[in-house]
Amino acid sequence: MRHTISVLVENKFGVLTRIAGMFSGRGFNIDTLNVGPTLDPSTSRMTIVVNGDDTVLEQVTKQLNKLIDVIHIDDFHDDEVVERELLLMRVTVTPANRTEVMQLCDIFRAKIVDVQHEVLGIEVTGNESKIEKFLMLMGKFGISELSRTGRVALARKPN
Repeated sequence: MRHTISVLVENKFGVLTRIAGMFSGRGFNIDTLNVGPTLDPSTSRMTIVVNGDDTVLEQVTKQLNKLIDVIHIDDFHDDEVVERELLLMRVTVTPANRTEVMQLCDIFRAKIVDVQHEVLGIEVTGNESKIEKFLMLMGKFGISELSRTGRVALARKPN
């Protein structure tokens, strides 16, 4: 089972290294990791996706809470979170298939961010399922390069 953990940390030198070291030192694998500043410049938010059962999640949470730079931890459940991922990719195009690639971009609300003679640079955001489906469909055209952010998540707050 995949778990999304949001960790609010102090924005200081070495925090990412300590957290990544904690995961590797205990044999936990990080599927995706995103780190970025918050509204408060003294804090950053880490979004970490890990695989494992509830026992693994409990161990990860306990170990994170022991780190001095960790301020707050949230474990998100699917119905409690808004999540997105960003994908940037280059797709090989020919005059014969350029229109089809552009139509698929429209269907998935992807943006063409770079146009070359034989390559299109494409940006798409959405949940992991949308990204995977888009990649599957674009694969037949020839993906020459790609970069993914991994999951970024925020809790849904009740009104």
